[in-house]
Amino acid sequence: MMNFRKLFVIGAAVAAIGVAGASMAQTNAQKSMIDEAKVEGVVGEQADGYLGFRSGTSDSDLQEAVRVTNEARRRAYASRAAETGVSTEVAAARMFEALLRARLAEGEWYRNAQGQWVQN
Repeated sequence: MMNFRKLFVIGAAVAAIGVAGASMAQTNAQKSMIDEAKVEGVVGEQADGYLGFRSGTSDSDLQEAVRVTNEARRRAYASRAAETGVSTEVAAARMFEALLRARLAEGEWYRNAQGQWVQN
């Protein structure tokens, strides 16, 4: 059985890979667009390690930015999962707990494991 310290180290590594993968795939404009949508409460982080839409949007550029970011995260999670012997879903959830949730700004929204949107 893995101890908490080992889980934290694995989670932190997954987090670093996920963030690096996402930032390499998205442009600065896409990142800015997502950051603004987070502040507005349209987009939020999710307990599954991906971005989600808290409210609907018809902004196709924002939808594409979220898609690109989530795809980069998925690839990073899958790679890390293969290295550590866990599922992609577990690697993604660890990313959320280890890094993304800690980086949420005051007032930003996230979707918890129960599927509820919560404001930080």
